[in-house]
Amino acid sequence: MTTETELKNAFERRNQSIDTAALSARLAARAEAEGVLDLSYCEIDSPIGSLLAVATPEGLIKLGYPNVPADEQLEGLAATISPRLLESPARLEPLRRELDEYFEGRRHAFDIPIDWQLTSGFVQNVLRETAKIPFGEIRTYAQMATSAGSPRAFRAAGSALGANPIPIVVPCHRVLRSGGGLGGYGGGLDVKRRLLEIEGVLG
Repeated sequence: MTTETELKNAFERRNQSIDTAALSARLAARAEAEGVLDLSYCEIDSPIGSLLAVATPEGLIKLGYPNVPADEQLEGLAATISPRLLESPARLEPLRRELDEYFEGRRHAFDIPIDWQLTSGFVQNVLRETAKIPFGEIRTYAQMATSAGSPRAFRAAGSALGANPIPIVVPCHRVLRSGGGLGGYGGGLDVKRRLLEIEGVLG
């Protein structure tokens, strides 16, 4: 007769034999192949904390800092984009590699495709122009407003940069105040300073 302890041990062995990461990858691949996966996500370790990465079939749509809980960010995307969301580290592996190379100083530009659908109008114009700022260079809020077609809207440009859903890849950290001050930053000024140090802008 099987004892309660034996049943418990058998159940635990069965659970230990399941490779949850592999299972998650298979489920994500199947969902994507069948066209029922709109959002893939994973958390990526970095020198500035754990980053929440989210992608659609079109490209990267969100790169979130740890100062906002991941669950909160995912709930927002599920409500605004699609509830068909699944953890899929394999889908975001190219981004993880590019971020690793960036933080090691070996990558100066990102090749990962971007999905801009969380932005529109002037905000998107500012962010698209921001994406063109080269590694190690800086711009001012006034310059970004001019690049986006509205020279007087430097405050609005600052707000657009503050709403950037894809920091680092869209390098809003490269935009400073006209007097040289850091200005604001969604991930916190310590993170902005660290990114500028990586790029050699700050010593």
